[in-house]
Amino acid sequence: MHPVLLAALSLLPIACVAVLLIVLRWPASRAMPVCYLAAAGLAFLVWGVPTVQLAAATVKGLLIAAELLFIVLGAVLLLNTLEESGGLATIRQSFRDITPDRRVQVIVIAWLFGSFIEGSSGFGTPAAVAVPLLVGLGFPAMAAVVAGLIIQSTPVSFGAAGTPILVGVSQGLGSDPAVHEFAANLGYPDWHAFLAMIGWKVALLHTVAGTLIPLLVVSIMTRFFGKNRSLAEGLAVWRFALFAALAMTVPYLAVAWLLGPEFPSLLGGLIGLAIVVPAAKRGFLIPQGGESWDFDEPERWDPQWTGSQATASGPASGRPMGVWTAWLPYALVAVLLVVTRVSLFHVGGLLTRAAIPVHAIFGTSISHDLRPLYLPGTVFIAVSLITLVIHRLSGRAYARAWTKSLRTVAAASTALIFTVPMVQVFINSGSGSSGFDAMPLALARGVEQLTGSAWPLFAPLIGGVGAAVAGSNTVSNMMFSLFQFHVGLRIGVDPTWIVALQAVGGAAGNMVCVHNVVAASAVVGLLGREGLILRKTLIPFGYYAALSGVLGCVIVWWLSL
Repeated sequence: MHPVLLAALSLLPIACVAVLLIVLRWPASRAMPVCYLAAAGLAFLVWGVPTVQLAAATVKGLLIAAELLFIVLGAVLLLNTLEESGGLATIRQSFRDITPDRRVQVIVIAWLFGSFIEGSSGFGTPAAVAVPLLVGLGFPAMAAVVAGLIIQSTPVSFGAAGTPILVGVSQGLGSDPAVHEFAANLGYPDWHAFLAMIGWKVALLHTVAGTLIPLLVVSIMTRFFGKNRSLAEGLAVWRFALFAALAMTVPYLAVAWLLGPEFPSLLGGLIGLAIVVPAAKRGFLIPQGGESWDFDEPERWDPQWTGSQATASGPASGRPMGVWTAWLPYALVAVLLVVTRVSLFHVGGLLTRAAIPVHAIFGTSISHDLRPLYLPGTVFIAVSLITLVIHRLSGRAYARAWTKSLRTVAAASTALIFTVPMVQVFINSGSGSSGFDAMPLALARGVEQLTGSAWPLFAPLIGGVGAAVAGSNTVSNMMFSLFQFHVGLRIGVDPTWIVALQAVGGAAGNMVCVHNVVAASAVVGLLGREGLILRKTLIPFGYYAALSGVLGCVIVWWLSL
């Protein structure tokens, strides 16, 4: 079959998601079963994938969906525990003490705190932490979800202590001796040094594209969720937004150069917080002379914006407490995520050894290891139990927190138990009787046929589609890094830059990943409106992929002159 036709067929499951969620605005709980059947039918009828392999891919998807639901449960439980204890009311006030301006609050929480959490944990954890925190501060649930997803871009390539580079790119490229020979000829006989060089190129591209992300977050928030639906109100804080962006991206780039791929997002977010929070308290670069920007009264919000979780409009629960006591649970989350993810502490290795192997499912090559102790959900639940003690919460109040949390997770389960299996069928569609490449690789080869030497412009898009489907920058890099490397060789440019474009696009793809949208929405009880959220996150994803592609074209063709 012609590569372009095969690519068009490979695109059908993705097109199904786009049409049902974004065009027809079906809820994910209704759309994703249809999309799962479309992917499975295509894999069986065209790719010739045996039913046993489809069943194995489906089971793996269900296992991953269970892990995602566990993360959602932990995040929601911690939020509800803080709501019951009164800690959330104190946290709200502490942010008002920094500034009552919602534009500044979203930059501090989503961009800076979110980048730090992404750098330490990955797994989509920033949305699970930042989104409910924003809702607790009084943001419309949909505005919080959109903000939390948009920042799932710049820090993602170095999330979980550099996993997308150190595991994704490394495993994607490491099996090919030609890549090792290329690295040695380039002066990098040490594999880790070669990965660090690619990581620095990734950081450079992210630094340029990511510098506008805080301004995009704020502008989309004021345009779609503000009282006046005004883009200008978001752009009015451009000086502070750029300052906050550079406070993170400059250290981020320096750390990538000096220390390698493990710490750019973690240290960039932490240094950014240390710089920006004191500056915000002093009103540095924040527009003066008018009222601080805020949303309209909650009763005037569009009903589609609100979820089932508590917002700042209601009365405070629990008892008054000090700021440090209120913030202690989130501080513990940050510390535990760093300790369990950074190899320096040797804790993550112990937790991952407590794995439940599910190998050779139904006799196929498809396997999955369940690592419940390593999942961020375990950290959230552990901190929730600690909060029960340090906030002196009653057993009845804690039981209410569990009840509300379990209801939220139950509502999210229908969408996720079809979304993730669809993804796994898509990824594991190779090795069928047709002899075709798996759908993601067939799609990439078709695009290569159409683009030729203009490939650098489209390389981030392929990475983004891979991450949007797989729900992981790491998996996207594993699938496509070697393909991208060889395309670079074929068109006569430095292939390491093409791999870097892959990693950057893969990071941006998290903004439009359906199961990320479902999981983030579930945390704040906003299920059924996934299409509306995707309509908004497509804007920054398009910006990120396009700008990265243009930068890639300029760099590789300038270097080849």
